[in-house]
Amino acid sequence: MMSRITAFMLAGASTALVLSAQTSLADPLNYSVDGVEFQGYVARPDGDARGTVLIVHDWDGVNDHEIARADALAQAGFVGVAVDLFGRDAVLDGFEDYRRETGALYADRDTFRARISAAAKAAAQLDGVPEDMVITGYCFGGAAALEAARAGMDMAGFVSFHGGLDTPEGQDYSATTSPVLVLHGSADPVSGMADLARLMDELHAAEVPHEAQVFGGARHSFTVQASNDWDASANDKAHAALARFLDQIF
Repeated sequence: MMSRITAFMLAGASTALVLSAQTSLADPLNYSVDGVEFQGYVARPDGDARGTVLIVHDWDGVNDHEIARADALAQAGFVGVAVDLFGRDAVLDGFEDYRRETGALYADRDTFRARISAAAKAAAQLDGVPEDMVITGYCFGGAAALEAARAGMDMAGFVSFHGGLDTPEGQDYSATTSPVLVLHGSADPVSGMADLARLMDELHAAEVPHEAQVFGGARHSFTVQASNDWDASANDKAHAALARFLDQIF
């Protein structure tokens, strides 16, 4: 029988496979924050779920990449929830739009956290969704997962895929009570190895269980197949690490 880790890797490696596999078990996730409407995507396994995994999008919003990851998680036995932090009406047509949306949240950490929290709460209120949750994210979403960790959100774990690793002034990991996993490329020009070392020092000082896996030569966005930084080997290794982490948590 195929292992859960192998199944997860195979599902995550082929967008065509995962998009065709879970359509009957997929639903939208609607919620609002301060009058702004948001819509995410929920993929459920065919049977009882082992746990819930939130997926925070890259800086270009929820698209096929996050939907494929949610479907892959459903195939592996979890509820996969691709959450939206920009809003249904956000204009996302290019670099300047992406920078505007991410910059607004980086500049207003209270709103950033409120949107993450609202998405988690909306997912938890769905029928049949396990309360135990791990939050993951890609690039901007990786930074969001670490923001949730620093906020002390009630999650079973936090996972950053090539995310921003800086800790904003005035923040720390003293409220973080669950493990943190960082999956990063050694050649990432956005957050380099010095940033990763500082983060590991901070987590150690705060006595937060933590682990980092570094993929030699991988650049930023190494999990995004449409990106110039796509690295199939690093992608497979990173998602295998996530699968092992989820097996330990759930």
